[in-house]
Amino acid sequence: MTTDTSRAGRLLLATILGAGLTLAPLAAPPAAAADTVTINLLNFNDFHGRIAANTTVQFAGTIEKSRAQYGEDNTILLSAGDNIGASLFASATQNDQPTIDVLNALDLKAAAVGNHEFDKGWADLRDRVIGSGAGRNAAWDYLGANVYTSGTTTPVLPEYAIYTVDGITVGVIGAVTGETPSLVSPVGIQGLTFGDPVEAVNRVAARLSDGNAANGEAQVIVAEYHEGSSLNAPPATLDEAVAAGGAFADIVEDTSPAVDVIFNGHTHTSYALSAPVAGGGTRPVVQAASYSDKVGQVLLDVDPATGEVVDHSQSLITRTTDAPGDLVAAYPRVAEVNTIVTAALAHAAKVGDTPIAKVTRDITTAFSGGAYTNGVYTGGSRDDRSKESTLGNLVANALLKTLKSKTVGGAQIGVVNPGGLRAELTYAPSGAEKKGVVTYAEANSVLPFVNNLWTTTLTGAQLKSVLEEQWQPDGAQRPYLQLGLSANVRYTYDASADRGSRITGIWVNGKRVTDTATFRVGGFSFLLAGGDNFKTFAKGTDTRDSGLVDYQAWIDYLKKQSPVKPSFAKHAVQVQAAPTATVGQEYPISISNLNLTSLGSPQNTSLKITVGGRTVANHVAVTDGAADVTITLPNRGAVVIEARPSGTKVTVPVTIQKATVTAFGKNESRQVRKGTPVTFRVQTAPLGAGVWVTGTVKVYIGSRVVAKTTLHRWNFGTKRITLTKSDLRRYGRGTVVATAKLVSSSNAEPADLKVLTLTIT
Repeated sequence: MTTDTSRAGRLLLATILGAGLTLAPLAAPPAAAADTVTINLLNFNDFHGRIAANTTVQFAGTIEKSRAQYGEDNTILLSAGDNIGASLFASATQNDQPTIDVLNALDLKAAAVGNHEFDKGWADLRDRVIGSGAGRNAAWDYLGANVYTSGTTTPVLPEYAIYTVDGITVGVIGAVTGETPSLVSPVGIQGLTFGDPVEAVNRVAARLSDGNAANGEAQVIVAEYHEGSSLNAPPATLDEAVAAGGAFADIVEDTSPAVDVIFNGHTHTSYALSAPVAGGGTRPVVQAASYSDKVGQVLLDVDPATGEVVDHSQSLITRTTDAPGDLVAAYPRVAEVNTIVTAALAHAAKVGDTPIAKVTRDITTAFSGGAYTNGVYTGGSRDDRSKESTLGNLVANALLKTLKSKTVGGAQIGVVNPGGLRAELTYAPSGAEKKGVVTYAEANSVLPFVNNLWTTTLTGAQLKSVLEEQWQPDGAQRPYLQLGLSANVRYTYDASADRGSRITGIWVNGKRVTDTATFRVGGFSFLLAGGDNFKTFAKGTDTRDSGLVDYQAWIDYLKKQSPVKPSFAKHAVQVQAAPTATVGQEYPISISNLNLTSLGSPQNTSLKITVGGRTVANHVAVTDGAADVTITLPNRGAVVIEARPSGTKVTVPVTIQKATVTAFGKNESRQVRKGTPVTFRVQTAPLGAGVWVTGTVKVYIGSRVVAKTTLHRWNFGTKRITLTKSDLRRYGRGTVVATAKLVSSSNAEPADLKVLTLTIT
């Protein structure tokens, strides 16, 4: 354990630092009182409605075992937010009421409000989840010191709550991530603003420690931040996590010394750290993974006479593996939780176990940490939001299909944000169903947010801006979010280019998108209202609510498409190549990010490249999803790369100019007898290695066409042309000039190929 300085000392330090004064050496902290009070702070975060057999009961048992060890009067249960939302089917099917009932049964005292608490809007959180008076639902205090009425600094939620734990007053302050407006549907939080969480916590902490009982006082102050580090510890150290910057660094370094304990959430990571406090001493900074896997514990030794925290320790308690039956028998609260869970699972089973469709293979989010085994991706962890996935693209197809009719929006493109995908469609059974069977519950778990489906109109320039916004603003928790797109959309990018210039080409239905083109785009209300920092969506025109709900449209789509097959063709590929070129030149192309990392995705091994439908390279080796190749451009057609075996097709964003023809023996003079056929040859130089002029050649005498032929690539730039006696019959003795011209070509500019001067005798 580590000894802290007193609150008075820390407040003095803050005052001195604020005044810009020099510190005198601090005196050693007073020795701990012989009879300190131990406070057992238990904390969880990002529960997300994990109502499931065994695990929920074992989560409750973990809490109750700790309560039994340290005593009811010495224990307080807290949460760092996201108790509900993005929930398992057993909770989601009843609007998370089973989760609320479970947390009530566990005597949760307070929770920071999380961004997912706003999934169904502020009105739903206020009126249904929390409730009031006789209609009180969540029995705990939902705290949000940085959630204000728009245009004010008036909080709409309680900023703090005070509890007495074995005679010690404990103040708990709650704050939610400042990114909340980009994480929930803007429509649901109209009238609210979200301030800086650290500023809000510090403001309230100052009030709770200023000695004025009229505005609340607490001997121990706990900050519940629904925000945290994305770096796990271990292996990341505190210094590494702080050095990464962002919100976590602000929390650790700038939270007032008056705060004794910091609990985090939101980032689903695990750490129990002891962080230095300005002026000396340390305090706990803890986040306990997510989904009830762990419980954070902070033990405080407090001097009851002074309210000083004289010792602290912090740890993560892994969810117990004790038999649920034993836990139910030992702890009354666990027995109550078991009753709630059993009823919720029974209700969900009636609805959720119904088979609705079949899949032929796994269809999943992007995974990380796996590997290609026997040519396909296996293993790893789900939900890599920085990569394209078979599931994201399938859901986008479902949205396009659902919203295509003009009566519900007339969508031409479907789009999905990766954070909206919360489960997988697996071929292996998850329960009693057979292989390949998708149940109602499994399908619902993929899209648990209950978004309405909207459409909006974007220009081609705005569509490009949306794709550019996948690179999130500086300081965002996730620097890149990969959108899922319907199968009719493909694009290329160069991640090394400057912000705003990374998208190099977009194709919809095989046609390259211009800035002035317009498209109806269909997606979740959350996304099309500007969520996840995709602000350009909110600038769309003629935005309409279809009145359809995401999960129901998704389930209907799966039913109609069954058996459903994954597509392994990527929609977004990095291509680095010159934007302009000329026929015949050697043209280098660097292509990468060809492989998907969804389960079962094939590893690409080769490329086929065509230009205008003509194969110019085949069996080009691919290594780790990338290849460098140089081709010679034979014509002005589209440069298309096909990756095998995935079937991914990429159009290289290049404008190809026609080449200039070099003709040999361009001027020739002959003497011929009247009425005699004349045979001559046109000959051109190659445009590049193995590339010859092709196109239509006409021979003119004056303005009259006297002969016509075609140069094919197998003519190797040379063609014999005969002017028959009928072609020359009308011309008497004297000089006649015949000019052979290349008049149309896919690879060369028009040119004179031969000027033949005939002296007719």
